[in-house]
Amino acid sequence: MNDIKQKAANLINQVKESVPLVHHITNYITANDCANITLAIGGSPVMADAPEEAADITGISSSLVINIGSLNERTISSMMVAGKTANQAGIPVVFDPVGVGASQLRNESSSQIVDGIKIDVLRGNVSEIRYLSGKKSQTKGVDASEHDMLSSAESVTIAKLLAAQLECVVAITGAVDIISDGERTVCIENGNAMLSNITGTGCMCSSLIGAFCGAAPEKPLDATIAALLTMGIAGEIASSRTQKLGNGSFRTMLHDAVSLMDTDTLIRRAKLYEA
Repeated sequence: MNDIKQKAANLINQVKESVPLVHHITNYITANDCANITLAIGGSPVMADAPEEAADITGISSSLVINIGSLNERTISSMMVAGKTANQAGIPVVFDPVGVGASQLRNESSSQIVDGIKIDVLRGNVSEIRYLSGKKSQTKGVDASEHDMLSSAESVTIAKLLAAQLECVVAITGAVDIISDGERTVCIENGNAMLSNITGTGCMCSSLIGAFCGAAPEKPLDATIAALLTMGIAGEIASSRTQKLGNGSFRTMLHDAVSLMDTDTLIRRAKLYEA
């Protein structure tokens, strides 16, 4: 496991040195948190969702994050234009299928994105990934349903199969994060329950993945592991520093912990194993 930890830790400095421009076409609920978490890790966020400039902004970016948290016809068009531009330019694409399974629009849009764009990293909760893998799911709005919870072994199997099918990295985030490229699968046990008590931690995970992929486009598996270790460890640190405080203080401290993340902290605190 030491080699996995070291590779992930090395990417922290790579992000800070390269300052990747991360283009988000995302939802308005968590846009500010996504922008700030990208800045915290050392990237530079840009959020341009007009179809008229989607190609231009994507073309100058280091990575693209597509998040369907708040969809409409205009943003769907922008996502497709941006995704195809990214594919043509060799720019990594991160897809966050927020709430897929909850509505026909989300389902159809997700299928359109997966079929029409080469995805490098697909990150979602267990309900979202179950739906995209073709299994029955009971998405609870944009959150995972307790009815969809699986054993770690079952989640690993789904992640591996979907990663092989889509030829991308698949990340299922939750109490244990599971990341697979179809051949190698890593499970991360870092994190804290408080992460589920504030809006947008899943979206922020996707933004961090976008930042790490932008710095290391040829290493999507390592980049995803680094991003989710960063979020999980930051959640633990934030919780320890806000034990007698509430959600607002935790949210602030989470951003602080990400901004202060370094190689030593990640290696020392990382809890992971290969499945």
